[in-house]
Amino acid sequence: MKVLVTGATGFIGSAVTRALIQAGVEVRALVRPETDRRVLAGSAVEAVSGDLCDVASLRSALAGCRRLYHVAAHYALWARDPSVFYKVNVEGTKALMEAAREVGVERIVYTSTIGAIGLPESGGVGTEETPVALSQMAGDYKRSKFLAEQAVLKMVAAGLPVVIVNPSAPVGVGDVKPTPTGQIVVDFMKGRMVAYIETGLNLIDVEDVAVGHLQAMERGRVGERYILGCRNLTLKEVFEILSALTGVKAPKLKLPRGLVLPLARLNTWMADYVTHQPPSIPLEGVRMAQYVMHYDCSKAVRELGLPQTPVEVALEKAVKWFRERGYA
Repeated sequence: MKVLVTGATGFIGSAVTRALIQAGVEVRALVRPETDRRVLAGSAVEAVSGDLCDVASLRSALAGCRRLYHVAAHYALWARDPSVFYKVNVEGTKALMEAAREVGVERIVYTSTIGAIGLPESGGVGTEETPVALSQMAGDYKRSKFLAEQAVLKMVAAGLPVVIVNPSAPVGVGDVKPTPTGQIVVDFMKGRMVAYIETGLNLIDVEDVAVGHLQAMERGRVGERYILGCRNLTLKEVFEILSALTGVKAPKLKLPRGLVLPLARLNTWMADYVTHQPPSIPLEGVRMAQYVMHYDCSKAVRELGLPQTPVEVALEKAVKWFRERGYA
């Protein structure tokens, strides 16, 4: 059986690809022509050139594939042209799903994001059923992923067989770019974290996220969302774990968000209009820090058998991987 994976050169997508190969599945990967394909080198993957914004390439890539893992997304806290988030994450997703319907794909796993899951207004953990609205989405990435998820759910209502997974903050091996979460680990290892804004996040080993994708394909209920997460932590707790793993001292200075927000606004304005380079203090990151992003992951554990590798182990894998490749 052949499956198509989008985003196979990314952090989660490459982990999903490795897990599929280990399971003996024949994998075809949709890869943009300009994308660095080194992460796929030496693997039994059929890489085909294409783009989510090129409908013809999507139909061609899906030909002969019975299943689809749509993992690709434009994931960043800033872009020089914010419309890229909507072109790739919303319009690209809709085009891919429509192409999958046309060629008769039997089953689809769509990778959304934890950011599209609601949080209780009174505090506490979010679940797949927590109410949420577009107005609660901070930044173009989250807004675009929320709109894409809503579009997918409409297609599900029309008969498209999609299971949705919402990964939290994965860490571990293979974070080439790295992702914003991985960058926190790298910056900590380099001793750049002299202060922090307190916030909450849910971490999970990226290899567990990959297993969650495969289990969602086999066991997930069509039209359902599954939070792929593990442990809720404060940022201070994450730094304490990293300190124990690396010997680097954890920052003790906690900055109030109100103090950092004006700096982030200025820094992002400079990126938008002067440097045209990603801001060192992204405004969307500071805005997101106001939310304690803690979630209940029991549905995925119960229904999918989602593994729960200790976060300490996942962070140790990340530290080792970054260190061996010269990131820090």
